[in-house]
Amino acid sequence: MKNISKSLSKSALLCLIGTFFFISIDSFAQRHGGGNRGGGATHTRPAVQPRPGANGGGIRRPAANSGNKVTRPANSTNKATRPSTGNRTSVNNNTNRSGNRNTNISGNTVNRNRNNVNINVNNSVHVRNNRNTYVRPAPRPYVRPPYVYGGYRYNTFHPYYYHPYRPYYWGPVWHPWGFFVATLAVTAIVVSVESTQYHYDQGVWYTSSSGGYTAVPAPVGGTVNNIPSGAQTVNTGTVNNYYYGGTYYEKDGSTYKVVAPTAGTIVESLPEGGEEVTIGDVKYIKFGETYYQPVQVDGKDKYEVVSVEEDK
Repeated sequence: MKNISKSLSKSALLCLIGTFFFISIDSFAQRHGGGNRGGGATHTRPAVQPRPGANGGGIRRPAANSGNKVTRPANSTNKATRPSTGNRTSVNNNTNRSGNRNTNISGNTVNRNRNNVNINVNNSVHVRNNRNTYVRPAPRPYVRPPYVYGGYRYNTFHPYYYHPYRPYYWGPVWHPWGFFVATLAVTAIVVSVESTQYHYDQGVWYTSSSGGYTAVPAPVGGTVNNIPSGAQTVNTGTVNNYYYGGTYYEKDGSTYKVVAPTAGTIVESLPEGGEEVTIGDVKYIKFGETYYQPVQVDGKDKYEVVSVEEDK
């Protein structure tokens, strides 16, 4: 009997402990959603979505050392750079540093001293004055026979000695016939000759033309107070003339008067604007209707004013 009571007591205790154990397990399962109660559906919390980029998911930022990364060009051969200074063009003087200088585009020159632009040189300028129509006769008779050709006689005192025509440079302020300037220097003066108005400046004579002034042959009779200091003294056989840039002056009191050239006068140089013409077997230098024969005097190349007469 006593043994039976002990067995029942042990069985009751085991049942009690088992019941408590199952109740604890069920409560834990319901609390954490890990079990079914009474055969019902299991309720679980939704899985937490990882943030983009977390654990490898979502959109990744470019890796620091990625081969496809976008970077700023650093010393790249394809990057855009400013033009090197070696090829740049100067705005101030329109020069290319590579050696090509655009100073002269049309062939016209600029007189920098007086800001005058040579637009056109017309060697066929015709001015109504006798500078181009006659040469004053020689003061003494010719002892040499003339050169006769084409119905004219060409008289000189010296034998013909050909040398090429090389125009003499009279300086930056001198201009040949036909030279056009837009403005004149403040030193220019107005001179009236036979009802025609001229402008004279430093040995050059001008007439007004459309938009400016054109250099012309000096008008015979034109009188000025001063002539350029570079004028040469030449002997006509009777008096001295002052020769500058192809123009002859004679002293007239305190002034200088333009005169026609005298046949036989020897000059050392001729200005720009002459024309080398061939007459028969000889070559002369022609300015308007004035002819110069190449000669040699004392071993130096010079020019003599030719007397041209109709052969009757």
